[in-house]
Amino acid sequence: MPSVRRAQSAANAVNDQPLHHHQGLPYLNPGRQHSSDSSAPPYSLFASRAKPQHHSNPWKRHLFRLLIFFLLGFLFGLYPFPELDDLPFFSPAISSISMINLPRHDFVALLPSGRQELEIQPSDGRTHATDELTDPSRSGKLLIVVTPTYNRASQGYYLNRLGQTLRLVPPPLLWIVVEMHVASAETSQILVDAGVMCRHLVCNKNTTNVKDRGVHQRNTALEHIQKHRLDGIVYFADDDNIYSLELFEQLRKIRRFGVWPVAMLSQSKNKAILEGPVCNGSQVIGWHTNEKSKRLRRFHVDMSGFAFNSTIIWDPRIWHRPNSDAIRQLDSVKEGFQETTFIEQIVEDESQMEGLPKGCSTIMNWHLHIESRNLVYPKGWRVPKDLDAIVHSNVRLSQGSNFLSAAVA
Repeated sequence: MPSVRRAQSAANAVNDQPLHHHQGLPYLNPGRQHSSDSSAPPYSLFASRAKPQHHSNPWKRHLFRLLIFFLLGFLFGLYPFPELDDLPFFSPAISSISMINLPRHDFVALLPSGRQELEIQPSDGRTHATDELTDPSRSGKLLIVVTPTYNRASQGYYLNRLGQTLRLVPPPLLWIVVEMHVASAETSQILVDAGVMCRHLVCNKNTTNVKDRGVHQRNTALEHIQKHRLDGIVYFADDDNIYSLELFEQLRKIRRFGVWPVAMLSQSKNKAILEGPVCNGSQVIGWHTNEKSKRLRRFHVDMSGFAFNSTIIWDPRIWHRPNSDAIRQLDSVKEGFQETTFIEQIVEDESQMEGLPKGCSTIMNWHLHIESRNLVYPKGWRVPKDLDAIVHSNVRLSQGSNFLSAAVA
């Protein structure tokens, strides 16, 4: 029977050959030529193909990541996040603080924004800060009365008089009193006794000029109104002026900017000076002025002769203001021009003003300059000891009646 000889395949032939230094390698790359052994097994189907090494620059990868994080941070910075003071859980809770055992039971002192800001408000159940400032069901707008004050002999008398006037005004009303450098305990006690909701602020602006003192104090109040977004009618009421209750009734009728005439009287003049608008109904058509040095002013208004909506300060989009710059009083202008430069930031001309009351024929407040600047008084608000006095008394009896005669030496 003839034998059939099968030819050995290349793979069988290779298996029969001894492996030299390739025995330790499970797979070999058939595309690579080995000089030591030219008979390398062609494991093309099972061999792993070596990947070429790419020498990439690591700094490009880090630079790309840095650019991505920078763009994300920039986008987050443009997002209008709410402030902490605007969040409900950061607002002072009146009900929780009113349970503290205070020496007085009719008022509560709050410190919502630090030790230099004091809020005093009734806690007897009649009025509350949150309800009074934000309750839309109340009739009338919130009145924000700003009063700058400073230490002088008649300060206590002026603040008490103004506080008693504001106490007669129907709520809601917020009285912001601003002092320089430090909040005195005597002023705080007057605010407590006034019986109105108050905020006692401190202006830390360093100034040597007396005329700039009131400017910086009013700017401190404006910053407070803008920070807390108080919605109401802002009125600058100096403590030495006299105000009628009709004035505060007219303030609640203001939509944007209201103005009215003010009567001024000083010791150097023998008659009253009228300064303010000339109105045709509620339209302002002219100005009263008797001061020759102030005829160059654009608007002839006294500081206590106008009021405006507080949203003009912190929401310029409502009133279509051309820019969003902060509205503040300027200390760089000549004395007597602070009013007109401030009003020019709020309105463009008389067409945006509202004359109060109709016809502007009623004097609702008086600006008096009767205080003596050379008045000397003891240091502080109270005399530490009683004044020494000697009283001699002689008792005489005459016909059963007692007569007391006293001679004071």
